[in-house]
Amino acid sequence: MNRVNRFNRYNEKIRLRRRFFHESGHHYKSHDSDDRVSVSCTCIKVQRLCSFSRITLKLSTIRGTASSAAMRLVQFCHRGGEGSVKVGVEQAEGQGVIDLKAFDPSMPSTMREFLEMGQKGMDCAKRALSSGQHVVSRSDIRLLSPVTGPEKVVCVGMNYKDHCLEQNAPIPSEPIIFSKFPSTITGPYDDIILPEESQEVDWEVELAFVIGRKGKHIKEEEAFSYVAGFTVANDVSARDWQMKRNGKQWLLGKTFDTFCPLGPALVTSEALKDVHNLGIRCLVNGAAVQDSNTNQLIFHIEKLVAWVSQFVTLCPGDVFLTGTPPGVGVFRNPPVFLKRGDVVECQIDEIGSIRNTVV
Repeated sequence: MNRVNRFNRYNEKIRLRRRFFHESGHHYKSHDSDDRVSVSCTCIKVQRLCSFSRITLKLSTIRGTASSAAMRLVQFCHRGGEGSVKVGVEQAEGQGVIDLKAFDPSMPSTMREFLEMGQKGMDCAKRALSSGQHVVSRSDIRLLSPVTGPEKVVCVGMNYKDHCLEQNAPIPSEPIIFSKFPSTITGPYDDIILPEESQEVDWEVELAFVIGRKGKHIKEEEAFSYVAGFTVANDVSARDWQMKRNGKQWLLGKTFDTFCPLGPALVTSEALKDVHNLGIRCLVNGAAVQDSNTNQLIFHIEKLVAWVSQFVTLCPGDVFLTGTPPGVGVFRNPPVFLKRGDVVECQIDEIGSIRNTVV
C-alpha cells in the first residue's frame, strides 16, 4: 500500500509540473527510469509554489476553529416546557432562535452532544441559519446556559494585569488553575442563590470559552481549532470560604450551587473581531463595579488550552473561565458583598450580557 501511495503521489507531482510548464511555455523533460524528474531551473518555482501551498493549508487549519462559521449557538426550552432542552442558533443577538432539531431531527438536544458531533453539527447549524426556517420567538422561550453538564469547569486565577495591580500581587509566571463543580452552572437570567453558609459573596465577570473537540498535549499554535466558542461568565465567589476557611483552598468558596451563571450564547470565533481586545464590565444594581478589556489578559486562550491539556484530556463541552479584571468587592475599602435583591449584570462586547438577581 505504501508503494502504491508513493506512486500516486509521484504521478500527481508529474501532472502538476506538466500543467505548469504547459501553461508557462517552458520545456519539460522526464527520466522515468529512476523515478526522477529533470527539468529546467523553472522547476524551483514549482517546488516553491507547492511548498507555499502546503504552508498556507497548514496555517488555515491552525487558525481555523472547531466551528468555522460565525454563529451564536444557544440552549433553550419553551416556556412551560422546562424539562425539554433544545439547541438553537440565534439569527442575531437578541433576535429569534432557529430550533436545530426542528430543522434536522437527527440533531441532539443538548449542546454537549451537539459539540461531540464535530463539524457535522456545525455545518447543520450553518445551513439552518441560512435557511431562516423553524424560527421561534424569544418571547416564547427561556434561554439556558449555553452548556450544561460539562465534564469540567476549568478556572484561571490572577489572569488580568490590572487585577494583580489592585492586590499588589506579582504577575504569575504560569497559569493558576482551579475548578468549580459543573453543578454551579446556571442560566444567563437565572437567580443566584445566596447561601446561608457565607456572608461574603462577591462578583467576578469573566470571559469564558468552551472546548469543541477532544485533545491532549495540544500545541499553542493549534489551540484555537479546539475552541467551539466564547460566552460570558460570572465566577461568583464566597470570599470567606475562599480566603479564610477550608485551608484557603479555593474550591468550596467557588462551588456553591448557582455560582457560575453562563450565557447568553456560545459565540464562535469568526463572529468576534479579536477575542483578546473586548471590553468587559460588571454592574451591580446598575452601577459599574468592573470595567476593563481582555487585552489585559496575562495568559491568552492559546496558552490556557495548551497548558491545561498537559494535565488532562479536554473534551467537547468543557468550560474555561479565563479570570476577572479589577473591581471585585473584596478588595474595595471597605469591602462590599452581594445581598438579597441585588442585580448583577456581566457584559462583554460582541458576546452579550447576563443578568442575575441575588435571592
